[in-house]
Amino acid sequence: MPQELGVGILWYVVFIVSTTCHEAAHSLAALKLGDPTAHRAGLVTLDPVTHIRRSPVGMVIVPIAIFVMSGFGWMMGWASAPYDPYWAAENRNKAVLMALAGPAANLGLVVIAGILIRAGMLAGWFALPDSVRGLDDIARAAASGPAHGAAVLLSILFSLNLVLLVFNLLPLPPLDGSEIVMLVLNDSTAERYRAVMTQPAFQMMGLIVAWRLMDFIINPVKLLALNLLYPGAGYH
Repeated sequence: MPQELGVGILWYVVFIVSTTCHEAAHSLAALKLGDPTAHRAGLVTLDPVTHIRRSPVGMVIVPIAIFVMSGFGWMMGWASAPYDPYWAAENRNKAVLMALAGPAANLGLVVIAGILIRAGMLAGWFALPDSVRGLDDIARAAASGPAHGAAVLLSILFSLNLVLLVFNLLPLPPLDGSEIVMLVLNDSTAERYRAVMTQPAFQMMGLIVAWRLMDFIINPVKLLALNLLYPGAGYH
């Protein structure tokens, strides 16, 4: 149990950092593009406490429950940042950029994790994994000790943000990718689409469909990411 508790703490730290960066990126992009709603709510910040207070269920209860129910295997949850729907309707291109800012933050964390893993290999702390099956074995410590904890931490940072990136880019409500659809719609169709997109029933349906799609999407994306991280390794 102490080992599972330690892994759980690492998962939760990475989850909180990743989710906070995602929502802060949304909020900052919205502010810069003309919508101060999230800024007024105090969400243009990397202070996780502010985001936890807004979404205590999605950032505390759900991730811990999922970690326990998954057999101490992984963690997921959510947070949110408010925006002005009238601003979004009148500024569709800007709304798309605001929506993409969150996944862009996750992509940035994937890249940072990858750079640190490669740096650890150059320093002799990490070694090339023989195989990668789970979310917390992307990096392998060359020896036991602190390097092992660092390898698990960076593996989770890489994997979780890759999942968040792909999941949020799916063009289904209420995910960030649903805003991309607005770029190909005329004004009247976009207005109807946004009205449908905000309905709780359609949002729940979108989440269910997105979760099903992830079963088919995430493994090929993970393999691509791993082969970019470890050129020539030939993971398949």
